[in-house]
Amino acid sequence: MRVRKLLVAAAMFLVPAVLLILGAPPTRAQTPSQGKIAPDLCLALAEAPPRRGPGGITIPSLVQKAQLKIGETRISYVGHSTFLLETQRGVRIATDYNDYVRPSVIPEIVTMNRAHSTHYTNHPDPSIRYVLRGWNPEGGHAQHDITLEDVRVRNVPTNIRSYSGGTDVWGNSIFIFETGNLCIGHLGHLHNTLTTQQLAQIGQLDVVLVPVDGSFTLDVQGMMEVLKALRAPLMIPMHYFSSYTLERFLHEARPHFEVEMSEVPTVVVSRATLPKSPKILVLPGS
Repeated sequence: MRVRKLLVAAAMFLVPAVLLILGAPPTRAQTPSQGKIAPDLCLALAEAPPRRGPGGITIPSLVQKAQLKIGETRISYVGHSTFLLETQRGVRIATDYNDYVRPSVIPEIVTMNRAHSTHYTNHPDPSIRYVLRGWNPEGGHAQHDITLEDVRVRNVPTNIRSYSGGTDVWGNSIFIFETGNLCIGHLGHLHNTLTTQQLAQIGQLDVVLVPVDGSFTLDVQGMMEVLKALRAPLMIPMHYFSSYTLERFLHEARPHFEVEMSEVPTVVVSRATLPKSPKILVLPGS
């Protein structure tokens, strides 16, 4: 009898030990402390105070990713020649990023041109992942071709007029954004019509963001020639300063393209929603 009691006691001690060694699941007492939740990064970001960017621009601490379906891209007109592009995976891109007109968020990618200080900055936020200048500070032409998540960004260099009245070779770039099965082109501070070689390098655009002031950039007739050559289904004006310069461009465009005036500065585009015939969509701004 005494031997049996010893064996039972030994079994009571050894069985839990063996189960622990073999990886048996822990008992309820070994679960994490009840009533305590692991720290949530999203809540921490939401409760953080706002940050301030260069020039005192307030940037929200928490920025929701674009709630877009597969194949969709959101285009928001910030002003002048700056747009905010948001991809389905939440990559944000700001065009002609500068110190005066900026989106309220810090983008992952920014593009710039150097015609005037309203098209570039020498002090981009250090948290921006890719700063793509449309010119090469060391001379020659700029060359960019990057991919981040679901967007590819590349450029096609063009010339611009210099302050002396001559030509600044490769001083501008047309930036092309390939995302969601779409090709979106930003013409930058375009001063010349496009050559056959440049058109081939650009390829077929679905959306083109086009400067229409008709003076600082290419004149209205020249820009109409560019748009006809590009044959993009959707054209969005920018860089028009006033209703007068915008209407001057639209007056020339209406015989050739449908014109729609939007009440909001944002549009969501996809291949399925592209116009059947070429259309100019005016987003409010300047």
